Amino acid sequence: MQTHIVPVGFDYDRLIAPLVRDQLDVDRVILLEGAVGSEANVEYSQHLAEKLEKDFRNLLGAETQRFVVEDVYDYDTAFEQAYDLINAELDGEPPSGTDSDELEREDRPPKDGRQCDNGAVWVNISSMPRTVSFAFATAAHSIMVERQSERERIRTYYTVPEKYLETELAEELRKGIDLLSDLQSSGVSDERIDEWVTDARTMIDEFDERGTTIGAKCIGESHIVELPVASFSNVKPFEELILFTLGEHGEFASVSELAQTLARDLNEEYTDSFRSKVIYNVDRLGPGGKGYIEQEEQGKSYRTRLSHIGHLWVRSHADENEM
Repeated sequence: MQTHIVPVGFDYDRLIAPLVRDQLDVDRVILLEGAVGSEANVEYSQHLAEKLEKDFRNLLGAETQRFVVEDVYDYDTAFEQAYDLINAELDGEPPSGTDSDELEREDRPPKDGRQCDNGAVWVNISSMPRTVSFAFATAAHSIMVERQSERERIRTYYTVPEKYLETELAEELRKGIDLLSDLQSSGVSDERIDEWVTDARTMIDEFDERGTTIGAKCIGESHIVELPVASFSNVKPFEELILFTLGEHGEFASVSELAQTLARDLNEEYTDSFRSKVIYNVDRLGPGGKGYIEQEEQGKSYRTRLSHIGHLWVRSHADENEM
């Protein structure tokens, strides 16, 4: 089963053309469309998702499902969604879709071109805002580290466009301005022309000065969305307990306080030996180790809490903690 997870932004060719041209086997496609932005942007993304859904079926015979990414600027939620989707596909337990009907794939003969490895999950990061693309790439890398024996089944890929349309659209806009300016010079008078030329000149000036985007949007309380470096590695059971405990309580004033809580939860006696065990494992999970915990020196103690990537680990493994 060859599964492709495809976040959909404002691209069409980059999401399907390489698969058709390279004659890759595509059995199943999961399309993700954004639900944040202007109404026009959301509608345009939905339109492309509908077109891709149809063409993946017709051109590649693939079963397709569509999901919604509620907030394309929420890195942590996108990471968690990617983590769940990729793991579900690796485990052969595809989650149910939201917007599309299940489609049984018709039997089709093998293609003559280059074939994918059996049971691979491919993650296309060519489209969607960078927050989603990086979240999916980081989640894929994290799962590769956690599932060492299956790392060859996870593929993250990017497609380079043959050309960008922004500059061509800008040139056509300049031509339109010149054409209508000539008409105005020849005596043609129309308020609609005057208004269009004024707006078009303003837009071209902004394009020449700022490029294809304007401003920096505030997300939450900051204009910066942190993209944590993936550092996932196999976590031992006692380390898992420490991480889940930090996830539940948020922060401890000292490692000793963390150790006391762990001893109480495990119904164990709090001894120097147990405290030393906690200190040792916290060190292994800290900045000099796996990077899931960060500490802040405060007098003779260290305030201990999860790092950003530690929070992501806890969120993505929450189901395991509930078992």
